Amino acid sequence: MKLKIALLAGDGIGPEVTQEAVNVLEAVAAHGRHSFEFVPLLIGGVAITAKGSPLPAETLEQTLACDAALLGAVGDNKFNHLSPNERPEAGLLQIRSALGGFANLRPATAYKALADNSPLRPEITEGVDILFVRELLGGLYFGEPRWWDREKELAHNTMVYSKAEVVRVAKIAFQLAQKRKKKVTSVDKANVLEVSQLWRAAVTEVAKDYPDVTLEHQLVDSMAIHLMNTPRSFDVVLTENLFGDILSDESGVITGSLGMLPSATLGGKVNLYEPVHGSAPDIAGTGKANPIGAILTAALVLRHSAGLEAEAKVIEAAVIEALEEGNRTTDIARGNIVGQRTVSTTEMGKIILDKVKASLK
Repeated sequence: MKLKIALLAGDGIGPEVTQEAVNVLEAVAAHGRHSFEFVPLLIGGVAITAKGSPLPAETLEQTLACDAALLGAVGDNKFNHLSPNERPEAGLLQIRSALGGFANLRPATAYKALADNSPLRPEITEGVDILFVRELLGGLYFGEPRWWDREKELAHNTMVYSKAEVVRVAKIAFQLAQKRKKKVTSVDKANVLEVSQLWRAAVTEVAKDYPDVTLEHQLVDSMAIHLMNTPRSFDVVLTENLFGDILSDESGVITGSLGMLPSATLGGKVNLYEPVHGSAPDIAGTGKANPIGAILTAALVLRHSAGLEAEAKVIEAAVIEALEEGNRTTDIARGNIVGQRTVSTTEMGKIILDKVKASLK
């Protein structure tokens, strides 16, 4: 297997956690005699500082020449004075649009070893395994017109979807559900929004082509409640851009930390992989960042771009084992609990890396 991977480490803790993911990928490549070439590129705040743009032309050009893109995190408060289209986050929206990936996969898994980290009772979170499929190129984040008239103190955003946009992401959700528990929950706000009414109608139509998969519809506000009360009721959760952003972040309550959540964006010219957490500039360089989200993102690279399912499962199993042994980064540490020890970013990365290497022998 030959894979050319654009390395978009980005801002804040991005470079730290991305390096731990790269270490794991290199171990897998060495064991299987695969060729993984990493191409370091600038995006976000570091790109603004070096090149004057959150997404330099050379970054996009070279990323499009790769087989996959691994991103760390984007964002830095020191750029908040800039207009929205000039800030680091604009680079992320731009590259998502340019790469064309429209289906964002966000797994939310409850780890038994971290049951006490969630504010939810263990009997609620036990066994939760949800896959969010979020449409990523439409809705309020990309709809036009959009503007902010500071003089009139008035702002405007547009939520817009075509049937074709809904159908293509719905098909991916149903196909993934066929490999899981065969259930899709589609989330919308069809009681208020015409866009959601189109969404619901299109998803219902797609469901007819997947008779082995059960489809249910949920309104986004009730879904937010059910996600906290009965999360085991859900398997694949399909939704539009804004709702998917909010609900998948809410699922961090189930896992105990956003630092545990990976993601993959599929369907475009180049698959884009990134942990769900932000750049956390306040802890950058302190060794407190949790690399597990990035390492689990590396597993998604192997699964969806390299076709190495067995190796992806080895990484996921290594994460579980590391947690069960009591290893914790600051965000998931729980005081002076017997059997737990707080480790740094690099220490957690090495613990998982060593387990991956041992399993691959």
